[in-house]
Amino acid sequence: MIRSLLAATAVLSLATTAQAQTPAPLAAQGQPADVSLLPGAELSADCGGLNNLAGRAWCVTAPLGQVGALADAYIADLATKGWLAAGGDENRVVVVKRCEGGGYDGMQMIAFYDTSKVAVPEASGFLGFATIPGEPCATPVVVPSPEATAGSLPQ
Repeated sequence: MIRSLLAATAVLSLATTAQAQTPAPLAAQGQPADVSLLPGAELSADCGGLNNLAGRAWCVTAPLGQVGALADAYIADLATKGWLAAGGDENRVVVVKRCEGGGYDGMQMIAFYDTSKVAVPEASGFLGFATIPGEPCATPVVVPSPEATAGSLPQ
């Protein structure tokens, strides 16, 4: 769902985010850094009581018919804060942010809804955000500067 929307709505999302009011930062327990409550989203402290995410993820809710656009708005908002989409699948996006001292911080955003209910546009949909412990990418490759390797490479 999210992956197919990324390419098609990236430009629209950036325009929508730019026009939206400034996101309100929250001091919610477990809230990942750089994630704010965007317009159109409401905090869902219990993550809808779904997928055992309460306490493991920071969740927002919106009508299911708006979750795709909201996910795109979050991706665009995170991009303005240095986060880059690095992978994912149908309902999950992994974003990474380069650390000043090397390596990466990682976070994932998942989209979900209560599958025991009818999936109509008015039903509740959710986005869950959680940091990824450790470095989600392979150990960064250190490329030595030309000065450091001068004369040490075989000719």
